[in-house]
Amino acid sequence: QPQPPGRSVHETEAHFNTTYTDWVDANLLNIYAFNHSVRRNRTEGVRVSVNVLSDPKDLPVLFVVRQKEAVVSFQVPLILRGLYQRKYAYQEVSRTLCQPQTKAEVETQHFYVDVSTLSLNASYQLRVTRVENFVLRTNERFSFNATAAQPQYFKYEFPEGVDSVIVKVTSAMAFPCSVISIQDILCPVYDLDNNVAFIGMYQTMTKKAAITVQKKDFPSHSFYVVVVVKTEDEACGGPLPYYPLSKNASPDEPVDQHNRQKMLEVMVSPAITSEAYVSSVLFCLSIFLSFYVLTLLIACWESCRQHKRKGLLSAMDSPSLDTGHSRSIPDSFLGRAYDNYGYGSFGNGSSSSTEGVTDSLGSTEVSYSYVGQEQFKRRTSSAPTRPLSIPMGERSLENVAGRPRLDSLSSVEEDDYDTLADIDYDKNVIRTKKYLCVADLARKDKRVLRKKYQIYFWNIATIAVFYALPVVQLVITYQTVVNVTGNQDICYYNFLCAHPLGNLSAFNNILSNLGYVLLGLLFLLIILQREINYNRALMRNDAHALECGIPKHFGLFYAMGTALMMEGLLSACYHVCPNYTNFQFDTSFMYMIAGLCMLKLYQKRHPDINASAYSAYACLALVIFFSVVGVVFGKGNTAFWIVFSVIHIVATLLLSTQLYYMGRWKLDSGILRRILHVLYTDCVRQCSGPMYVDRMVLLVMGNIINWSLAAYGLIVRPNDFASYLLAIGICNLLLYFAFYIIMKLRSGERIKLIPLLCIISTSVVWGFALFFFFQGLSTWQKTPAESREHNRDCILLDFFDDHDIWHFLSSIAMFGSFLVLLTLDDDLDCVQRDKIYVF
Repeated sequence: QPQPPGRSVHETEAHFNTTYTDWVDANLLNIYAFNHSVRRNRTEGVRVSVNVLSDPKDLPVLFVVRQKEAVVSFQVPLILRGLYQRKYAYQEVSRTLCQPQTKAEVETQHFYVDVSTLSLNASYQLRVTRVENFVLRTNERFSFNATAAQPQYFKYEFPEGVDSVIVKVTSAMAFPCSVISIQDILCPVYDLDNNVAFIGMYQTMTKKAAITVQKKDFPSHSFYVVVVVKTEDEACGGPLPYYPLSKNASPDEPVDQHNRQKMLEVMVSPAITSEAYVSSVLFCLSIFLSFYVLTLLIACWESCRQHKRKGLLSAMDSPSLDTGHSRSIPDSFLGRAYDNYGYGSFGNGSSSSTEGVTDSLGSTEVSYSYVGQEQFKRRTSSAPTRPLSIPMGERSLENVAGRPRLDSLSSVEEDDYDTLADIDYDKNVIRTKKYLCVADLARKDKRVLRKKYQIYFWNIATIAVFYALPVVQLVITYQTVVNVTGNQDICYYNFLCAHPLGNLSAFNNILSNLGYVLLGLLFLLIILQREINYNRALMRNDAHALECGIPKHFGLFYAMGTALMMEGLLSACYHVCPNYTNFQFDTSFMYMIAGLCMLKLYQKRHPDINASAYSAYACLALVIFFSVVGVVFGKGNTAFWIVFSVIHIVATLLLSTQLYYMGRWKLDSGILRRILHVLYTDCVRQCSGPMYVDRMVLLVMGNIINWSLAAYGLIVRPNDFASYLLAIGICNLLLYFAFYIIMKLRSGERIKLIPLLCIISTSVVWGFALFFFFQGLSTWQKTPAESREHNRDCILLDFFDDHDIWHFLSSIAMFGSFLVLLTLDDDLDCVQRDKIYVF
C-alpha cells in the first residue's frame, strides 16, 4: 500500500539474542521480522525486552508484536494504575509472547515487532530472546526475577498418571507484593497488574503462595503459571506510598518506581492421589467409631457390675432367719459416711427444719402440691445405719406404690407453684438459710422440672434448624464465587494443605469436623440410655431413684449433645470458606456449649432455681449479637469497647447478686437504698463476715477474673473480638468447674473411677488440642497474602494439617468434658438428698 506523504517504513530482518539500538519519530515506522522453528513436542518461550532511552516526558513509544494467532501491544513508558487512580511509569518493559500451537512436527513461524511514536524523536533498545526453562519440571525448583513491567510466566504439562499438582511459589522478601495466577493455554496471556485477575485462579503473595491445580479443569492438560509484581503493596498489607513523591510534581504526572523487582522461586509437585482421600476418610471414621465400641464395652462391664451388686444387695435385704427383719448395712458400705464431717453440718439447732424438708418431699411428690410449713418440723431418724430396702408401709411414699412416675406433662406448669404468697415466704425461709442441702432446692414436682428442662432440647433443635440452613446456603454461595471468579483471596485456607474434592476447596478441613457430629450423637445415645434406666427405676418405685442422689434431669444434656453436633456442622460450614464474616458460624455454638455446661453444673445442686430455657437462650442470643457487632464495628473502635466493658461489668455484678442470694432479691427503685442499708449494718455498725462464705469466695474470684478481662479488652482492644468473647465464657466455665470440684471434695464427697479417668484424660487431650490450635496456620486478622505466610504442609497422612488435628482432639475433649459432667456425681446415687450439700 502507498505510504502517506512524509511517512516511511523501515523493515529489518532481525535475529534472536541481538540488541537493536535505534530511533523512531512520527514519520517513521520500524518493523523487525523474526522467524523461529516450532516443534510439536517441544515448547520454547520467546521474550521481547525494550528500553526507551529518551526523556520519558516525551510522547510514548508504541510496540506491537504481531504473531500467527495473537497480537500484543504495549507502550513505553508503560503506565500502570494503582489505588485512587495513581499512575506509575516504567521505562524498561519485558513481555513473554504467547506460545503458538502447531500440528506439524516442525513448523517455521514468523512474528513482527512494529515500533512507532508521535514523538519528534525517541531512541530505544530492542532485544528478543528465547526463555530458558520455559517449561517447568515436576519437583524441580526454578528461580527468576520479576517486576511490574517485566512479568514472567511459565508452562507446566501434567505428566501421565498425575491428576492434580500443587504450585508453590516462595520468596525471601515480603515486598514488593506480587500476584500468582494459573491460566489456561490461551492467547493472550493476562500478565499485567491491571488484567491478571481477568481469568484463571489467582492469589496475592508476600513470601508464600500455593495453588492446587486439577487436570480435569484444563482440557489441554497443561497451564501457565503467571507471576506479576503489583505496583503497590497495600493489597498485601504493606504501606501505601505518599503521592506525589515531590512537592513540585503534578498529581497527574506518573511516578517512576525505578527498580521495583522481586526474586521468586517456583516448584510444581504432585498432590495426593484418590487413594489418600479414601484412607483419610477411613482413618477419620475408625477413630470416632472406636469410641462407640469402647462405650459399648464399658456399658457391658458396668451392667455386669450392677447385676452383681444388686444380687449382693438382695441377699443383704432378705429377712434374717433369726429375727425375721430386713438386714441393714452401714453407710460406709455404699461409699462414705455423710453424717460426721464438719462442713455444712446442721449442728446448732438448724437440722430439724432442713431435714424436715426432705421428709416432706415424699408427700410433695405424691400430691403434686405444696407442703405447708408445719411439715418442716418433722423429726428424722439419725440412726447410723440406713435400710437399703424400705417396706412401702413404713415410707412416706406409700401412696406412690401403685402409680407410675411418668405422667402426662400437659397440665403441669411450673408457675402453679410460684403464685401463692406463702410459697414466696417459704422460699425466703429455705433459700436464705446459711447451709442448704439438695433437698431444699429439689422440692418442685419432677414432672414440672422435666418439662422445664426438656424445653432446652427442643429450643436448641429449633434454633439449629433455622440457624444452619441459611449458613449452608451462604457458604455454598461463597464457594461458588471462589470457583467462578478464581479469586483465592476470598477464603483463608492453609493452601499448603488444602485438598479439593468436587466443588470444595479444602475437603480435609471439613472432614475433620466429623468427630463433633459422631461424638455428639454418641453422647445423645448415652443420655438416652441413662434416661431409660432412670425412668424404669421410677416405674418400679426404686427408693434410690426417688430419694437419693442428685436429681436426674436430662434436658440440658440433650441440649449439650445437640450443640456439639451443630458445632461440627457449623465449623465445617465455616471451613468451606473461612474468613472474618463467616467466623461467627464457628463460634456461635461454642458460646452455647459454654453456657449450657455452666447451667448444667449449677442445675446439679440447684434444680428448682436454675434458669429457664427462654431466659438462657435469650442471654446467649445477646452474646451472639455482641459478637456480630464486635466483629463488624469493634476493630479499633474505642466507644464500642467502653460500652461493652461497662455492660460486661454490670452483667457480672447482677449475676453475682442473683447467685449469692439464690434469686431472693429484687431489682427495683429501692435497690440502692437496700444496698446502702446492708453496707451500713454489716460494715459500719458491726464488722461481720459474709453469711455464705463459699459462695462469696466463688463470686469474688469470678468478679476479679471478669473485671480483669474487661480491662484487658478496653486497653488492648484485640482484633479477634469473637475469640475474646469466647475466652470470657471459657474462663468462667473453668472457674466454676474448679470451684465445684474443690467444694465437692471439701464436703467429704468422692470422685469415682470413671469420672476421675475422664477428668485426667480430658485434661491431657485439651492440652494437646490447644497446642495444635495455637499453631496459627492462617489468620483473617491480616491480609490474605500475610495469612499465607503462616501456611504449613500437612503433618498427618499427607492429608490433615495442625488445625485438623485440633478438630480431632477438641471434639474428643468436649465429649470427655460432657462425660465428666454426666458422671461427676455418680458417687451420690445412694446418698439421701438431705445429706447432699449445696455449693
